[in-house]
Amino acid sequence: MTVELVCVGTELLLGNIVNTNGAYLAEKCAELGLSSYFQTVVGDNEERLGETLSQAVKRSDIVIVCGGLGPTEDDLTKETAARVLGKELKLSEQVKETIEAYFQKRGRKAAQNNWKQAMVPEGALVLENKNGTAPGLILEAEGCRVILLPGPPGEMIPMFEEQAVPYLRRLSPEVICSKTVKICGIPESQAEIMVKDLIDTQTNPTIATYAKTGEVHIRVTARASGKKEAQALIKPVVKELKRRFGHAVYSTKAGCTLEQAVVELLKKKGLTVTCAESCTGGMLSARLVNVPGVSDVYRTGFVTYSNEAKHEFLKVKKSTLKEHGAVSAETAAQMALGAARSGKADVAAALTGIAGPEGGTSKKPVGLVYIACSVRGKVIVKRYVFTGNRQKVREAAVASALTLIRDCIRRYG
Repeated sequence: MTVELVCVGTELLLGNIVNTNGAYLAEKCAELGLSSYFQTVVGDNEERLGETLSQAVKRSDIVIVCGGLGPTEDDLTKETAARVLGKELKLSEQVKETIEAYFQKRGRKAAQNNWKQAMVPEGALVLENKNGTAPGLILEAEGCRVILLPGPPGEMIPMFEEQAVPYLRRLSPEVICSKTVKICGIPESQAEIMVKDLIDTQTNPTIATYAKTGEVHIRVTARASGKKEAQALIKPVVKELKRRFGHAVYSTKAGCTLEQAVVELLKKKGLTVTCAESCTGGMLSARLVNVPGVSDVYRTGFVTYSNEAKHEFLKVKKSTLKEHGAVSAETAAQMALGAARSGKADVAAALTGIAGPEGGTSKKPVGLVYIACSVRGKVIVKRYVFTGNRQKVREAAVASALTLIRDCIRRYG
């Protein structure tokens, strides 16, 4: 079955609010085995909303509309949907009582325009709103079902999960399950070549690659009559991906980040870590301390932007800075060793580079970053040239540093 999402609100079109509802509903519908081909964001305009809904009900089995169910004049979703489907609006005494109870519980009195929310299209299934005044609605028309949900996520999500999902489960005979294989240290182009034969011959499950900053995620998706059947289809493909990518696979857990995988590896090996950063200004430390429980392994961090700070706190030799410069393999190595000594840590990562937009030369262009990792006195230094603006260069450097830390721990830890 096909599902189409329509999110209503001029504030979404203007970018005042990020459309998180669309992403949430799309993911949940996929888990329910519903195929989604269209998503639309439309403003609070009756004519345009009507055109959107008229088109949606003709081409999709299910249309989920989010937003525009409030009490104000520009909340037009219910009225427009009723008109498109040829349904008459009638006062629902049950909904009216629910709204009254909502306000009484909070010691308030309902405004006159709240009774607009008690008007229900004939034949509609009412979805109770336990967190607001706008009820959800399910309208059944020939060849299509239209589900109207409130816009605020705090109202929409529980209503969808508790009431709309059971309804949708009865309609969809299949489920869709996915597993993501997360890879670091391999460019997307190379990763795609490594799985091209699998992609070319895919049927069910399907394989798709997604580029992240410093990472590649490969999503394996299967459709089946039940969750266990779908997982059984996914398992051998994930096993093959692990075989092909080996140690580059850092996780297959949905919620696991690269920094979390690094912290887990540090804990497993009983190692402590510290960071010495120049061009990234503490971004590497920030990603590491984002992980709950990192205090077991993270010792301290150094942001040494100037040459003087590199010498004073990390003991980088003045002769090294003078001969090779702050952005060099030699300086990065000494930063890592100095951080390990000063921070009394087993592992130390150091970054120094030119993030731009100025400061580059023909020999040392913008985007040049040296990253060093020391593990119990053994040092590896790598040279990178990243592209993009200043923020992109710094983010890419941090991702590469996490990958290098992981690789060095596996090798020397």
